[in-house]
Amino acid sequence: MNEKGENPNKRIPRQGGTSWWEPAVEIFTEVSGWIAGPIILALIAGKYLDGRFGTKPWIFLGLTLTAFIISAFGIVRVISRYMKKMEEENKNKNNQDY
Repeated sequence: MNEKGENPNKRIPRQGGTSWWEPAVEIFTEVSGWIAGPIILALIAGKYLDGRFGTKPWIFLGLTLTAFIISAFGIVRVISRYMKKMEEENKNKNNQDY
């Protein structure tokens, strides 16, 4: 029980009728996409271009490094967007409590 005598473990339905786990799956999917997408494309393209131009392993390594940087920026962008969303939900929840 909290200060107001409410059970904090009581399941509260989310607005819009979504399940409690849907936001977590959405974040996981977006972050996974930012990890896998650029890196897989860079590995395939780097291997092909190295074979075509005979520069093994330099194009491969360059594209892989670039993909990691792109992935890092994408992940930071996704996480910061969700953090802002959570802060707004907390602010709205706190305003409704008063």
